[in-house]
Amino acid sequence: MTEPPVLGPRALNRALLARQHLLTPVDLTPEQLTPEQLTEHLIGLQAQATDPPYYGLWSRLREFRPEQLSALIENRGLVRLGLQRGTIHLVTAADCLRLRPLFQPVLDQALRGNFGARLTGLDLDALTERGRALVEAEPRTFQELGALLAADHPGRDPAALAQVLRARLALVQVPPRGLWQTSGAAAHTTAEQWLGRPLTAPADQQAALDRLVSRYLAAFGPATVADIQKWSGLTGLTAVLKRLRPGLLEFRDERGRALYDLPDAPRPDPATEAPVRLAAPFDNLLLSHADRTRVLPEPYRPLVMSRNGIVQGTVLVDGFVAGCWQLTREPGRTAAVLKPFTALSRTAQRQAQAEAERLLAFAAPQAAAHEVRFVS
Repeated sequence: MTEPPVLGPRALNRALLARQHLLTPVDLTPEQLTPEQLTEHLIGLQAQATDPPYYGLWSRLREFRPEQLSALIENRGLVRLGLQRGTIHLVTAADCLRLRPLFQPVLDQALRGNFGARLTGLDLDALTERGRALVEAEPRTFQELGALLAADHPGRDPAALAQVLRARLALVQVPPRGLWQTSGAAAHTTAEQWLGRPLTAPADQQAALDRLVSRYLAAFGPATVADIQKWSGLTGLTAVLKRLRPGLLEFRDERGRALYDLPDAPRPDPATEAPVRLAAPFDNLLLSHADRTRVLPEPYRPLVMSRNGIVQGTVLVDGFVAGCWQLTREPGRTAAVLKPFTALSRTAQRQAQAEAERLLAFAAPQAAAHEVRFVS
């Protein structure tokens, strides 16, 4: 029996970057790709902070402008809600309605693990319907919901009561939350109310999970079962890969782990050039694999990901994380501060400078002055 081919770190890196449109950003046209289509391909953009989805699209789409994404949020083409890993993602309206039921087990588990002891003895169904009535009457923050629900349940933790609704209802964050460079607490209503359509509970749960895993491979593969479970928060996906396996290609990584992939997905030559890119904070490029070394060298992980869940914007050099970036704003001046973790070659520094200048033109076009700083 022929052994599956082995894919090394560079092969996995180039495959991931190609599928993420980070090897060569694509033109933003209806004939090439629109922000809505790219968001669907990526199965959403992680969005617990407001601005990272804008940087995520900027890094992948030529000529993308922030107002294009803000308009999609205002017009309800894209919505923000908890999905994979129980984390807030910005997804298309269609994905909101069809994927939210698939991730219900993830949200249920998070509720039990974090708040179960504080909810003992409550009628969660009745609480959920009370909450539905509240948010469909008008969008409300979790703080408001907790106070309103606690009035009906004296002695209960308001935060725990509000989290019941986050787990058991498809709550979307309504604008102005999510608009470019805005702030303020997130107010919620149900997806059904906001979009005027019901959730699409899958008629065939197995088929729906099969489609989800195939979409993951198209955006993040080749991948192990552990990778897919890390990205989604779902468990028991070995059975899905077993069903899909006859139509997939199988590889091994250098540690012998089985990798699965779609036959027609891009797998560029490992020697393919990867120009310097600035990846967004919280970019799923870094968060969607159990083994993140295909893009994030292990020694750099603590420099990029904090213990409290903050994920820095990163500088990709030759396809791999080699530094962080952030924007600093002062009166009349906006600076892009690049923090390489190691010395950059002249070519890499020149490319990083150009990317940072492009970032400043996108993020702060009205600033009187732009500055790019390299900080060791």
